[in-house]
Amino acid sequence: MNKTTPNLAKIIGLDLITVGRGSLILLVLIFASAMAVVFTTHQTRSAITEKDHALTERERLDDEWRNLLLEETALAEHSRVQSIAKQELDMKRPDSDKEVVIDLP
Repeated sequence: MNKTTPNLAKIIGLDLITVGRGSLILLVLIFASAMAVVFTTHQTRSAITEKDHALTERERLDDEWRNLLLEETALAEHSRVQSIAKQELDMKRPDSDKEVVIDLP
């Protein structure tokens, strides 16, 4: 006697396709929903990380901007400009009788 044992996987597959069609569709939908949740969670975490990096960069650039404004103010200070003009360029303030005023039309 040559008895063949039934293939259990084949029987389950045929049952799912014929009898359990609704259950199979629900199973696929549940799996798709679970994968969508995982994908959405990953995208959200990536966006939050990117936002944190952008905020950190913004704070760094803000600090640099404030430092540059302070440096600009210090370099443009009138007394500093006047002392550089006197020391390095040998400039001096002209006497009032040597000043010439030009009127533009």
